[in-house]
Amino acid sequence: MEKKNQTVLSIGQMKELICAIIQGVQIDLSVKEAQYWIGNKGELAGKIKAIFKQESELVVSDISVLLSDWQNFYSELGIEADFSNLKIPEKQPGFDRLIIVAKGMTPQLLYDKCKELFPCWKWTDENLNKIVESERTAKNSAYAIWVRNRVEADEELKNLSADDLKNKNIPGITLEERLIYELKYFKETKNHLDVKNITLCAGSRYSDGGVPLVSWYNGQLELHWYSSVLRSDRLRARRAVSS
Repeated sequence: MEKKNQTVLSIGQMKELICAIIQGVQIDLSVKEAQYWIGNKGELAGKIKAIFKQESELVVSDISVLLSDWQNFYSELGIEADFSNLKIPEKQPGFDRLIIVAKGMTPQLLYDKCKELFPCWKWTDENLNKIVESERTAKNSAYAIWVRNRVEADEELKNLSADDLKNKNIPGITLEERLIYELKYFKETKNHLDVKNITLCAGSRYSDGGVPLVSWYNGQLELHWYSSVLRSDRLRARRAVSS
């Protein structure tokens, strides 16, 4: 099992990598061709290294494009941000949507930004900054997470309460992250998230222990309250991959 902050390949990962390389060897490779590579192992090793180097450069390039895109997004919101030194969590298979929370982003500020662009409603008249606490915040610095790139919240996590998710050590999206995702998706498509289901923002809690819910219903973004012990088929968290 890969450990958090692991920097060296484990024996299991090395075995899987070697198996992948072996699978790439042609079955119909001639004896002459095989003998050539056996006698020129240095050249073969160099070509394999070049493949990994090229892939690494592509990943770095892709991240640079994403960072630039996020800086432009925040600029359009009237927020200047610099993500040049931002640490990006290691990407996991299936988690293709990068969410960047700029320094100083708070629940109420993000709700207000949403309200500037489309109709919004929240169940309370209180300032969200005073009643919402999140597992991850941008109070001191910006941070990034990966989530699944989906309109609807994760079907894999339906019928799981916030307490269920906590007991299973499944990190959920926070209210701030969900509101930023809404803003970014709207800027990209002019459409909205969770038009059929509801995101359970399991990474956040109201001061009374309740959990924020976000969905698009009746032509507006709606922010509700829900008990941390209750579950529903339409109520689904969004798993977050963080550092």
